Amino acid sequence: MRALIYIWMIFLGALASIDARGEDFAAVVSPPRFEVASKPGATLRQVIEVTNRSPTPAHYRFHTADFLLGPDYGLTFHDELLPGSCRPWVAIERSLVTLPPGGTIRYRFEVQVPADAPAGECRFAIMVEADEASLAKAGEVQLPIVGRIGVIVYVEVGDAAPQLEVFGPAIVNHNGQQVPALRVHNAGNAHTRMSGFLSGKDATGSKYDFTPSDLPILPGEVREVVLTPSTADNANPTLTFPVTVQGTLEWANQSTQLDERFK
Repeated sequence: MRALIYIWMIFLGALASIDARGEDFAAVVSPPRFEVASKPGATLRQVIEVTNRSPTPAHYRFHTADFLLGPDYGLTFHDELLPGSCRPWVAIERSLVTLPPGGTIRYRFEVQVPADAPAGECRFAIMVEADEASLAKAGEVQLPIVGRIGVIVYVEVGDAAPQLEVFGPAIVNHNGQQVPALRVHNAGNAHTRMSGFLSGKDATGSKYDFTPSDLPILPGEVREVVLTPSTADNANPTLTFPVTVQGTLEWANQSTQLDERFK
């Protein structure tokens, strides 16, 4: 049996679209993710725009999947229903779409939230993949490869909300540099991302702005939020510890003041 290799094109950042290109898979998908809200008993309808940038017709297969977010923010997708999956609520327009060169489709899906659904977060992915595998050569072996794009969907149900507890401080290695970080626990029932307006200085007295990493923090998780330093003329400065950081951390409709020394 030949192994099937998937080329994953998954983006957690707030990009305007996903542009995934390969020999037989050249698709642009927008938006790359949905962060929306609904009420029990309501039907939520959304649209994904898919464009074929290939010079030949493209056949795309659509389906849903559950996903897990690893310690390094790597995504794993599961066709089988995971415990607590809300995918039975999800209906997609159709499973197979053919687009001409340069063609675009507005692809619809909907989430039918049950009337008795508890407050919480429904999370799933809409998978867009090539209908047929292409062959790639690895030495003397030819391997089938399928291009895939995963559009991540978060639906807050009812009064679901994140509840963050900020711990710290810590110092971590990020992009080859030692930088300050905070350990953050989400005790709520919806995911969130951190932002904020932070500034500080290191042991030399040099002043910096600090940007919190905005990767998702799912309910029940403890994550490290990296505070990336920058100056007006240096996007990747080297800090001399100890470092002090002050300012306001923000998420959802909440905020907290930060005044920490990292050493």
